[in-house]
Amino acid sequence: MNLCDYSEIKKLLEINNFHFSKSLGQNFIINPAVCPKMAEMSGIDGESGVIEIGPGIGVLTAELAKRAKKVVCIELDSKLLPLLGITLKEFDNIEIINADVLKTDLHALIKEKFAGMKVFVCANLPYYITSPVIMALLESRINVESITVMVQKEAAERMCAPVGSRDSGAVTVSVNYYAEAQKLFDVSAGSFMPAPKVDSSVMKLNIRKTPPVDVTDEAFFFRTVRAAFGQRRKTASNSISSGLGVAKQAVIKAIADCGFAPDIRAEALTLEDLAKLSEAIKANIL
Repeated sequence: MNLCDYSEIKKLLEINNFHFSKSLGQNFIINPAVCPKMAEMSGIDGESGVIEIGPGIGVLTAELAKRAKKVVCIELDSKLLPLLGITLKEFDNIEIINADVLKTDLHALIKEKFAGMKVFVCANLPYYITSPVIMALLESRINVESITVMVQKEAAERMCAPVGSRDSGAVTVSVNYYAEAQKLFDVSAGSFMPAPKVDSSVMKLNIRKTPPVDVTDEAFFFRTVRAAFGQRRKTASNSISSGLGVAKQAVIKAIADCGFAPDIRAEALTLEDLAKLSEAIKANIL
């Protein structure tokens, strides 16, 4: 079965009475060049275990299964399970779990399914759940080598932007704290069925063994980062004092203690700058 043939997929969906769910952001890949390239660039090999989130009808899954030792797919839509049973029947190294990835204990899953293997995450993520899934994977600190995902192009550019650049934001800082982010290639809207209104990009997050900056309180650091970018048009002192609910004078003093300009904005601060500022603010308000 050619899973990238539009007419063949359409026939398969009709036979199984499957209808795309807008609420689940379902778009299946029909460009035959995308999934092999994505699987290859993920870095997996014959000794690897792979977690795929949202396999759809299994186009990427098949490419992962050709290269990995084992693939475990987490699919929320139970209506896709019979279809996956048809499209992936030739493979014996694939396991499908009908579950919500945000409610799945991935630490336990990795321990149970991938003993002794290096584990990778590879997925074509629905746009509406991109950031929650990526942040859940990073913040949980599951033992994986990298996360290779296809997301909305704008989201990939934001996450892969250098911290301290105009395109950076709170999510950029968070992603770069946990991983080294790299945009791999773009995917046009016409590569999907049905075609979304925007283009996509594949990016790879190589998980860091240790964070690139030292902070004494991670929770406070991320609160400061969210506050700093919460009102982008304002100066960092205004955004942070408002977002954290602390005296503006304390934030101004912290900014001065760090040697930053009093009117500096969050987008001009590097990861190291934000870590330094977070520590200074904490010292000033305690």
